[in-house]
Amino acid sequence: MEQPPNGPRLFAQASSREAARLADVLRRETVGGVLLALAALVALVWINSPLGDAYTGLRDTTVGPAALNLDLTLGTWAADGLLAIFFFVAGLELKRELVAGDLRDPARAALPIAAAVGGIAVPAALYLAINAVGDGDLSGWAIPAATDIAFALAVLAIVATSLPTALRTFLLTLAVVDDLLAITIIALFYTDTLEVWALAAALVPLSVFAALVQRRVRSWWLLLPLAACTWALVHESGVHATVAGVLLAFAVPVVRSDQAGGRDAGPGLAEHFEHRLRPVSAAVAVPIFALLSAGVAVDGVSGLADALSDPVALGVVAGLVAGKTIGIMGSAALVARATHARLDDDLSWWDVLGLSLLAGVGFTVSLLIGELAFGAGTERDDNVKVGILVGSLLAIGLATIVLRARNRVYRRLQPGPPQGSRA
Repeated sequence: MEQPPNGPRLFAQASSREAARLADVLRRETVGGVLLALAALVALVWINSPLGDAYTGLRDTTVGPAALNLDLTLGTWAADGLLAIFFFVAGLELKRELVAGDLRDPARAALPIAAAVGGIAVPAALYLAINAVGDGDLSGWAIPAATDIAFALAVLAIVATSLPTALRTFLLTLAVVDDLLAITIIALFYTDTLEVWALAAALVPLSVFAALVQRRVRSWWLLLPLAACTWALVHESGVHATVAGVLLAFAVPVVRSDQAGGRDAGPGLAEHFEHRLRPVSAAVAVPIFALLSAGVAVDGVSGLADALSDPVALGVVAGLVAGKTIGIMGSAALVARATHARLDDDLSWWDVLGLSLLAGVGFTVSLLIGELAFGAGTERDDNVKVGILVGSLLAIGLATIVLRARNRVYRRLQPGPPQGSRA
């Protein structure tokens, strides 16, 4: 039977539509959070199974050109390379918020910015206090400071269907500022040695990349090699390579270009890149990082208890659960009392409590900082992973209780269907 002449074309169009649908699905926060959770669960089950040696062998496999100092383990490639994609997308989102979003308006941004600062300072202080008293290790002070936006938004979307959109906006703004502060902490406090020549050399491909994107160039065969060169030189400099992702993102213009005659020419380049790369970040970069980083061998309940007896793990749990809640609620309340900044009219402080608990979900960046502080695969790094997992699960459980209760309140306040209509 002969194939119709337009058969291949129809097949290609159908495949293109399916790919577009899949990309749209992967852009949803719930899907990204679920993939991240599944990857972490696979890592935990795998390393604690009889095939645990295969997991560590895969994670520690070295690949890459040694001549360029890029002979890295797969775990390091995931942390330094794939997470650069995650930070590039986060940087695009951050710049868009600064230029055209909520962070552009000081009055609207004041409370979530203050909440983000308090949500980093108090967990760090709590971690330092516990480790100072317990003779632990102070170098992991920044581990409980980070909020995992993918996880947090996924939980919010699942447990709270009737909450006002202002709560999601508050959480998103808080998380964007949190990401910026976490990136700054990584660059300033977790850089052991600095090769100035490599950092200076990184400015060359970065500048060319910036010049091209300012001219609205989208050609991947031009931009991708420049981005790779920037990443490699930042990696060589000693600054964590994920910072390159943020620098590249900040070079991308946010404001839309205009066609002749003043007609709008479509979304800005930052929005275009974020739309294209978010599925890659959510479905590939972050889950693979979680798969290669979340695996920690736990010898039953006794092993879990031993890990949590470490002041480092205790500091992480306390920072994520209590520190985040106190820091976010306390700083937001202080700023609201001392200034003219106010919560959105659609929100109450009970909503902020639920959000503060939810911000204790620390995963992606917390795992990264733990590896930078103690070294991947060390006993202390394993204890950090236990602390992050336990703290995040406690934060999710407590946040779910509060947000479910608020969800019921808002559902009762919603107007019902008109009389005489069918439900």
